[in-house]
Amino acid sequence: MAKDTSFHDYIIYDILRDVAGITSRSMFGGWGIYKDGVIFAILVEGELYFKTDDTSRADFEKAGSHPFTYSRKDSKRVALSYWSLPLEVMENKKMLYQYIERSVKTGKSVCK
Repeated sequence: MAKDTSFHDYIIYDILRDVAGITSRSMFGGWGIYKDGVIFAILVEGELYFKTDDTSRADFEKAGSHPFTYSRKDSKRVALSYWSLPLEVMENKKMLYQYIERSVKTGKSVCK
């Protein structure tokens, strides 16, 4: 069965269309979202998650977001440092750009 790209296309070609340097790559049943070659977000099962760190995570928690989790083969749940993007941020371009830049910085610091 072909992967449904409708949510991916909405995020990339509508929500992020005005952000320079955005690319995406298929991975693990979803997509990695990059800005200037730095992964800062993932799209998985119809949800957009942004990379967080100890500082930015609090903003996501306050907004009612949740971390991306998956089950390992032994059924243990694993949480990654990607948190769901609050709808209010997705709908506010100024806030969206701030969250993108912060997540890109987090992605860059992880790669060092």
